[in-house]
Amino acid sequence: MKNCVSINLKKDTIVIKINEAAEQTEIIENLKRKIPELKKLYQDEKTPITVTGKVLKSKEIDEIQELIQSKIDVEIEFDMPKSLGLHSITKTFEKKIATSETKFHRGSLRSGQRIEAEGSLVVIGDVNSGAEVIASDNIIVLGALRGLAHAGAKGNKQAIIAAGVLDTVQIRIANIIKEINREETPRIKQAYISVENDKIIIG
Repeated sequence: MKNCVSINLKKDTIVIKINEAAEQTEIIENLKRKIPELKKLYQDEKTPITVTGKVLKSKEIDEIQELIQSKIDVEIEFDMPKSLGLHSITKTFEKKIATSETKFHRGSLRSGQRIEAEGSLVVIGDVNSGAEVIASDNIIVLGALRGLAHAGAKGNKQAIIAAGVLDTVQIRIANIIKEINREETPRIKQAYISVENDKIIIG
């Protein structure tokens, strides 16, 4: 992918948009080539940078941040679920979730869309890459889960995630994170995800 990174100067920020299909090596190569272009925008004032587009793993975010900040002294914000509520979890707990209140969303979620629910959330459609679904209890996606899901977002480790197709890079239950290597773990059909012994298990 020759040009997977675009740079745009908005009113209060510089937006770096990353193509959702880009691999990390391609992103880093593109950024290295575009650093001189970025530097030109910093002659007068330090406008913050917002990185958006692709859902990134924590180590990928760190790598991109280190690359830019090694060349330019600037604040960088990642407009994607890096901490997704984890900072607000003060303690974990276990609560039976079989009878939790349920919110239904009809239709698929596009990149940039975010839905939160008290209780459980059922998405009748897909959750595409760059979208977020967050629930204090369970999350059920009848289609494909490609975006980021955070069940038990207030600390409930009994919460579960289920998806017709699991094709994402990261899932979260309570304060537990599991990053998924798509090369090692291809798309999983009829996925059921829960916590056992403080580890996320995909069944």
